Amino acid sequence: MEPHPRELPVNDAYHPMTATESADLLPTRRSLLSRLKDCNQQEAWREFFNIYWRLIYNVARRAGLDDQGAQDAVQETMLSVSAEMPDFRYDPSKGSFKGWLRTITRRRVADQLRKRYVRHEQDRVDAAMTSVQAEIEAESEQTPLLDKMWDEQWREHLMDAAMSRVKRSVRADHYQLFELTVLKGCPLGEVAGSLGISVPMAYVIRHRIGRMLKKEIAHLQERMI
Repeated sequence: MEPHPRELPVNDAYHPMTATESADLLPTRRSLLSRLKDCNQQEAWREFFNIYWRLIYNVARRAGLDDQGAQDAVQETMLSVSAEMPDFRYDPSKGSFKGWLRTITRRRVADQLRKRYVRHEQDRVDAAMTSVQAEIEAESEQTPLLDKMWDEQWREHLMDAAMSRVKRSVRADHYQLFELTVLKGCPLGEVAGSLGISVPMAYVIRHRIGRMLKKEIAHLQERMI
C-alpha cells in the first residue's frame, strides 16, 4: 500500500541529493494541485513531496533549526498542506501557491523554534536565532528575513531543476566545461585544454549552454503558480 501523506518517509528522505539523483524540481502544476485535493492520490502526494521537501528543509535549517528540527518542520508542513488542501482555491489575483506554501512553512518553522526555545529556556538563546524567531512569529507581511530566505532557496530550487534538465540535454564534457568555468570560476583555457576542446569552441559551448539554461529557467518560471 502506498503511504498516506501523513506517513511519508522522514529519516531517510532528508539526506542530501544531487540534482540528477533527485526528482525533477518542477514548479507545481494546476493538475497536480487538483489531484492533491484527494488525499488518496498517493502518487500526486509523492510528487509534491519530492518537489518541495528540500526547499522547506533548507529554509528551516537557515532559520536556525538543526537537522531533526528541520525534518520535523518539513513533515508538519506536509501535514498542514494535506489538511488545508481540500479548501484551497487557486486564484492568481489573490496570490500564488508558492506564497501560500511559504506562509504555512513559516508557521511550522515557528512551531519548531518555539519547541526548541522551551527545551532550552534555561540557557542563553543565541541572538541570531531569537531574531529569526521573533520575525517568524509575527506571521505577517512584515517578515522580511524568512521571506528573503524563502526567495533565495526558491531561486536555488529553480536553478537546480534547470541545471538538471540542461545536463541531460548536452554532452558530458560540454556540461563539465560550463560547470567548471561558469559555476566554479575555473580559467576557461585550462579547462578547455584538459578536456581536449579548443578555446574558440569552448567559448561557443559555454555561450550555447548559458542560453539553454536561461531558456529553461524562463520556462520553469512560466509554469510557477
